Amino acid sequence: MTFIFILNSILLGVGLAMDAFSVSLANGLNDPRMPRSRLCLIAGVYAGFQFAMPMIGWFFVRTAAERFTALQQYIPWIGFLLLMYIGGSMLMEGIRKGTQEDAPTRPLTAGLLLMQGVATSIDALSVGFTIEHYGVGSAIIASLIIAVVTFVICVCGLILGRAVGMRYARHASILGGVILIGIGLEIIIEHLFF
Repeated sequence: MTFIFILNSILLGVGLAMDAFSVSLANGLNDPRMPRSRLCLIAGVYAGFQFAMPMIGWFFVRTAAERFTALQQYIPWIGFLLLMYIGGSMLMEGIRKGTQEDAPTRPLTAGLLLMQGVATSIDALSVGFTIEHYGVGSAIIASLIIAVVTFVICVCGLILGRAVGMRYARHASILGGVILIGIGLEIIIEHLFF
């Protein structure tokens, strides 16, 4: 393992974690009283997906590259649809909450958290192409580095969102929904035009 290998893995992790950071920020905004244990669980789920997706991509490239290449064009659409659904739900909830004084915040359910994990990490499947020449050990280490970087970045996003959410709790769901919709639009615009 060289310095360049570690640096490349860290940079990949930072790039891949930006969507997860934004979603973490939105979740922190939506739940400003989130306990530390839940904060770590959420960041851990995102990190787990960021570990799994490059490994799945690496496996497919090694075993079924032709089939995976055919499916790759649909990856941005899947992320887009998931984020639009999640963001739209948060936005509608925030609008409803804005019309009702002190309405309770809808908790982040396990199903919703898993959907967010998939939506924010699905682009990491394509990282399997960039690490396909790695042996299994190197691929696992690179994916672990990506996961650790994602965990740290998501914890920062959740803490930041929580701090801001305490001040603007009434509008947090609306802002969180807008952030998620924006990420979804960015994914699909980048796919279609760049």
